[in-house]
Amino acid sequence: MRAKAKLYPKEAARLIREKPGVREAVTGATLHFERNRLKAYAEVPIEAWRERAKAVKDHVLTHLDHYLELAERRLRENGVQVHWAETPEDAHRVLREVVARHGVKRAVKAKSMLTEELGVNPLLEALGVEVYETDLGEYLIQLLGEPPSHIVGPAIHLSLEEIQRLFHQRFGTPLDAPPEALAQVARRVLREAFLTAELGISGANFLVAETGTLALMENEGNIRLSTSLPRVHVAFVGIEKLLPRFADLALFLPLAARAATGQRLSTFVSLIQGPAREGEEGPLEVHVVLVDNGRTALLHDPEAWETLRCLRCGACLNACPVYRQTGGHPYGYVYSGPIGAVLDPGLLTLEEAYPLPYASTLCGACLEACPVKIPIPKLLLAWRHRAVEEGLTPSWEHGAMRAFRKVMESPALYRLFSKGLRGLPLPQDLLPLLKAWTEGRGPLKPSPKPFHELWKEVERGG
Repeated sequence: MRAKAKLYPKEAARLIREKPGVREAVTGATLHFERNRLKAYAEVPIEAWRERAKAVKDHVLTHLDHYLELAERRLRENGVQVHWAETPEDAHRVLREVVARHGVKRAVKAKSMLTEELGVNPLLEALGVEVYETDLGEYLIQLLGEPPSHIVGPAIHLSLEEIQRLFHQRFGTPLDAPPEALAQVARRVLREAFLTAELGISGANFLVAETGTLALMENEGNIRLSTSLPRVHVAFVGIEKLLPRFADLALFLPLAARAATGQRLSTFVSLIQGPAREGEEGPLEVHVVLVDNGRTALLHDPEAWETLRCLRCGACLNACPVYRQTGGHPYGYVYSGPIGAVLDPGLLTLEEAYPLPYASTLCGACLEACPVKIPIPKLLLAWRHRAVEEGLTPSWEHGAMRAFRKVMESPALYRLFSKGLRGLPLPQDLLPLLKAWTEGRGPLKPSPKPFHELWKEVERGG
């Protein structure tokens, strides 16, 4: 996927200006998820769960070579064909070979952020393969030609009226068709695709190294159909998705479900051990493509490596007051919200994504929501610090901050400047900081008295 993260400030402002309905749709959906998460977290000893999950993921990441080799060995023992993809081009080569060897004309695809990252759909379309996203939200945005707006709810930015117009234009349904009727239309189209596709594509929520087991979570049943009906199944798995033991699923499956949607467990959990054996139903070939695409380099980063604990649950997006204003599209890359702001600079480059760490109030809600305790606020500050060190921030900001520091370190200068500024009209359209602050608020008005004088009056009155 081509990244446009550098354009975040302009794209966020444009979306708020041109599509004000997105804020309402995204806020409603994320607050619903967030209320459910809080309720689900309260039912269990959540801090103990989170600490245990963090420890397991840290252990895997600090012994990743061992567990990758073990996973490859177990997968091959299960009859799975294992491929390694350092780059998107490596992953594309595997897919080209599968498509050519099996004469694939139609593919059904489960929701997968990694396949968005790799640009799987455009590749298949270029090869002449008809691709169907089978998650309902993904299917909607595929019809619109849009990327996902959210890790778990890819179409949460759409209102019911927008979906009704889309289906009216594409399928001739009434403009006032209820959601059940719209779902029935999508079900009819996708069922035909499931029954005729030669290739099924998925990601994986977890890959158990001990047993070579792919674990996939969902609520619609489409993943199960995508991975079982076509004669070939290809799963793209990020190398960070490993768990050491099969028993670890007992913690991670309910924890991820509670974090993502507030469910005690996802409606469907599929555990895939390999291709169908004699007398069984299922795919004749299963391919697992273990994808790096910048993850190894990120693992070597002394601070940002912790982002690789991410379960792709979307909890931090649901908790974030900044994300609620625009949804995910202005972030300009696959991963949006707080996790995108700290993961994208590592997967891309800081130069490509430096505005994203500034898309935060540093309120800490993301850390409280994260099921594996990724220190997102700390990492936001770390990326900001690096952006300044690398000269990626505006030059006027450097001068302004140096001047601000000198004034704040000197009581005499502070009193002098505070009195002088109170006597002058603030040029709110000229100074970038003031302009950015007042675009969505009323004008700034200085207090008639400085704080230290007001404080002395309070003390005297006391």
